[in-house]
Amino acid sequence: MRTIHEVGVAELPERAQELLNAGHRLALVAAHHDEDRVRVVHLFVAGPPDTRTELHTRLDPVKPEIPSLAALSFPAGRFEREMRDLHGIVPLNHPLPRRLVRHFHWPKGWYPMRPDAGPPPSFAEQEGPYPFLEVEGDGVYEIPVGPVHAGLIEPGHFRFSVVGETILKLKARLWFVHRGVEKLFQGRTIDAGLPLAERVSGDTAVGHALAYCLAVEEATGTHVPPAAQRARALLLELERLHNHVADLGMLCNDVGHGILNAHAQHVREQLLRLNAETTGHRLLRGGVVPGGATLRALPASGRLAVIGRGIREIAGLALGHSTVRDRFTGTAVLTADAARDIGCLGYVARASGLTGTDARVGHPFVTYDTDVPVPVRETGDVLARFLVRAEEIDVSLALIEHPAESLTPGTVPAPAPAPGDGPGSGVGIVEGRRGTLITRVEPAPDGRLTRVKPVDPSFFNWPALPVALSDTIVPDFPLTNKSFNLSYAGNDL
Repeated sequence: MRTIHEVGVAELPERAQELLNAGHRLALVAAHHDEDRVRVVHLFVAGPPDTRTELHTRLDPVKPEIPSLAALSFPAGRFEREMRDLHGIVPLNHPLPRRLVRHFHWPKGWYPMRPDAGPPPSFAEQEGPYPFLEVEGDGVYEIPVGPVHAGLIEPGHFRFSVVGETILKLKARLWFVHRGVEKLFQGRTIDAGLPLAERVSGDTAVGHALAYCLAVEEATGTHVPPAAQRARALLLELERLHNHVADLGMLCNDVGHGILNAHAQHVREQLLRLNAETTGHRLLRGGVVPGGATLRALPASGRLAVIGRGIREIAGLALGHSTVRDRFTGTAVLTADAARDIGCLGYVARASGLTGTDARVGHPFVTYDTDVPVPVRETGDVLARFLVRAEEIDVSLALIEHPAESLTPGTVPAPAPAPGDGPGSGVGIVEGRRGTLITRVEPAPDGRLTRVKPVDPSFFNWPALPVALSDTIVPDFPLTNKSFNLSYAGNDL
């Protein structure tokens, strides 16, 4: 159930506090430049039962300002900084009024999401050094890493303050691959928006495409047949499988067990080939479409059983190896309190003992034939993040088996989304491979997209990485980073 409330600027903090006290979490903040006003949408969610509450606040278009909610919610502070950088909306009394998205060579006073922004101006010279917090003391030194890395990895800069080998503080600087995704959605047709949604974060093509389609379908009042819903559920779990298997292998590789990584990548290659047979694309693009789903083939249960045995063998060998288990155990602990305060999602949250974080349970888009068990660990270390993934793989294999038995290959169509038949805006919530991701859309009466706001779980989880690395040794950074395995592209919209 989604409800929308118009609230005044002055009453926004009180209404937000009421929702947070009632167990809702702030899932999304989106700024809108309407014809005669500036509007900010705060989306709060809770479930089960699936509950979505939107607070719409109108601002002065000449001087758009809004009270900061950073003191109430850590994610709110980051959303507000993002909104200020891209829209020029000022969060009043923000405790950390620094740039977040905009690097220091972005011109002052240019806000790319404003309708009067015009063409991008030339980048200027850097406005002095980035304001990293310097940690001083006897024996303290800095290690800068990135943004260009040695492997096939997206760019991000990490500044370590270290004494001996122990990390005192890590600062992660992102948004080197900011692509203006939200702006690219504007003016597209619903169908033309789908390929962009699939590419928000390439390894989460199904998750982001599904969140986009669910939002479009709610906005347009489009009914999705049950068979298409089951097909989508199957594709979502296939995506979780190949990503989790890759993570298990690379975690083993980061502690020197290359043989297990090779075994895991072999299993992942089997899954990628299965994906290509299922949708025609190794990353499952093209399987989820507005109003329906398309399957070229269905995975055979016997084939999945063999893959499952291979995955369980990898996990068993890893956990039975003293070197692997010792390096995983107690490394980069993220406490439950820290994960809760930061607003973590997905396997990062569940590895720290947080429950109620799986959208398949809290915000289901399909009726599952069985309860969805949600693996939870409490130690919050690399081992816990490894174990949660391994256990989620077994859950995914079971969830794939049920819809596959009742589906046939082909396209499961539905009436084409028709603007004007629904409420005019929609929200899609999906438990992607990294955690809950959300997309909110507003199409125009002619079917063009006026506003699309996707939020990847990495936006919530990136701030937790430096917290987990406090008092961890520098050689464990690659291992810890892989145990989080956050998306740069999903964050750097």
